[in-house]
Amino acid sequence: MRWLAIFIALVLMACSTKLGKDGRTETGLDVRYLAKTEIDRIADTSRNEVIGGLLLIADKLYKRNPKEWKKAGVTSREAALERLSLRNLRPLAELGGAREGQAAALAFSEAYGGDRVAALMFGLLSMADAAFEHKEEFYILDGLNEMKLYNCARNLDVAIWKLGHDRTGVGEPYLLSNELDPNNRNLSFEREFGRLIGLLDFMAKLVADRNGRNFSRLTQTVVSTIFLPVSFLK
Repeated sequence: MRWLAIFIALVLMACSTKLGKDGRTETGLDVRYLAKTEIDRIADTSRNEVIGGLLLIADKLYKRNPKEWKKAGVTSREAALERLSLRNLRPLAELGGAREGQAAALAFSEAYGGDRVAALMFGLLSMADAAFEHKEEFYILDGLNEMKLYNCARNLDVAIWKLGHDRTGVGEPYLLSNELDPNNRNLSFEREFGRLIGLLDFMAKLVADRNGRNFSRLTQTVVSTIFLPVSFLK
């Protein structure tokens, strides 16, 4: 009720202020800012960072695995990335309607012959979108679920583990990522995944604190090979 009272007060304040066509007051303040708490603004930034980071990983994967985007029948790496942008994030026909964990798991299936980068990254992007409740901006009355955010973070753990350990029947990685050659080490994938995991874990803790709840942390050994549910959590 306290949040509702604050929200109503801010709405009344905004209504009593003359607004321009762009939604700003005469002093140039965007009234939408008044309806946001610090946590809302942190959520906005975190979501943008997570989505942007996942698209960066997708681009890096396509650069290391150019044969994958060619499987999708597109004309360039840029076109393949455009299919994954959130404004176009709709089920990919080759995934048969699979989203989130089901889609990501296809990237590491021997039987799957499609674009493995698209399968993995569409799965992770749709998880992140679900973890942030399919919203681009957050306001006082918007709610986030700490377990959705936490499970999304663990699924990024799963993805980086699978990229490094899952192999085809002939012993090759399904997708090339980190370069582990002692003479040419490149751990940029692991670093970017780690950054996003940290952001999601931070948001999960922040949301849990705001909701007055604690949540149990699953052990890394439990989630090292399976993707956890996100959308179906309440």
